[in-house]
Amino acid sequence: MLSLPPPPPSPLPTEAAPPPEKRSFPVSLNQVVISKQARNPQNSSAETSNSESKKLSKPPIFKHPRPRRTNLVIWCGAILCLIFSLVLIVFGIATLIIYLVVKPRNPVFDIPNANLNSIYFDSPEYFNGDLTFLANFSNPNQKLDVRFEHVDIELYFSDRLVGTQALQPFTQRSRETRLESVHIISSLVYLPQNLAVELQKQVQSNKVNYNIRGTFKVRANMGLLHYSYWLHGRCEIEMTGPPTGVIVARSCRTKR
Repeated sequence: MLSLPPPPPSPLPTEAAPPPEKRSFPVSLNQVVISKQARNPQNSSAETSNSESKKLSKPPIFKHPRPRRTNLVIWCGAILCLIFSLVLIVFGIATLIIYLVVKPRNPVFDIPNANLNSIYFDSPEYFNGDLTFLANFSNPNQKLDVRFEHVDIELYFSDRLVGTQALQPFTQRSRETRLESVHIISSLVYLPQNLAVELQKQVQSNKVNYNIRGTFKVRANMGLLHYSYWLHGRCEIEMTGPPTGVIVARSCRTKR
């Protein structure tokens, strides 16, 4: 019999290779660690834009406010303001119509007559004078009465005040004329040297010039309506010398 060959030797068990060791490298403090989310900025921006577009795509919801009832006091105030405005409009239209119908005119101030009684000087710069004149007040209105509530008349020589006189208030009917006697006495009135010399020359030449100014407060009456205004009268008179001085020429005007 043939002998069998001996069995081959069994292989030695091989040990599993140890896993490779992970080498750790030291990380410096200045090294920045970037996450995956930071490495993909496009993805994050796309996500935020998508979320914003979703928010914008939602239609806004408006809440209708509840209607509030107007306070009764406000309604009463508005009605009173409306009534007051209508009254003012009606009153203005009525006043305009009355004004156009009546056509008010200013009273007229005039000096038809005057007497220069005396002018003399106590010293080169102080003089005394005596002047009497008639003041004529006329109301040219046909449907309007006027009342002179304040009447003040002043006497000037070359724009220098030398005398004044006040009159009592009076009333004038339509188309009425009133004459008032005015007596102005100048006593020891100071005049600058040039004006004193000029006045003496005028007395010697028998030609004295005076200015008379009137200031009046007039009230016009139109039935239940009335209004007041100031009126100014100006008269320039030329007279002969005293003691029998009379008016030679005059120029008067009246204006507001």
